[in-house]
Amino acid sequence: MKRSKGRKGWRRRVAEGVCEVDFVDPVEVAAARKASPEEPILRAAAEAFHVLSNPSRLRILLGLEGRELCVCDLAALLGLSMAGTSQQLKELRNAGAVAYRAQGKLAYYRIADPSWLKLARSALEGAAVRPGVPPLRGVVVERAAS
Repeated sequence: MKRSKGRKGWRRRVAEGVCEVDFVDPVEVAAARKASPEEPILRAAAEAFHVLSNPSRLRILLGLEGRELCVCDLAALLGLSMAGTSQQLKELRNAGAVAYRAQGKLAYYRIADPSWLKLARSALEGAAVRPGVPPLRGVVVERAAS
């Protein structure tokens, strides 16, 4: 590890949250490793966050809460084209978050797995407590003191 010369270098790195020395506590690392889920579970969780990383997909999930909407309705909700809306729905469908039924020339979407809606709500509640983020309508959250 390359160390900068002088006292200011290590203070700057520590202030930035970087260790100045390379010291590993094997007991703590082993405990953290034991508490960590298996790799497939971590990958699945990361993929879930990827699916929810798009504001349009979050809006779709919230819009489908307690109702079915056709692609036309969802496109109007999002302010996107039918093609753009369909792309977002495909991501949600592939993840198992939504399902659809065909009725004539229309496709009606619904929540297929409520855990996706729960995860989306949890993410929104977490975001609502961040400084500079407007309050979430219909949800009371405690904002952290600045």
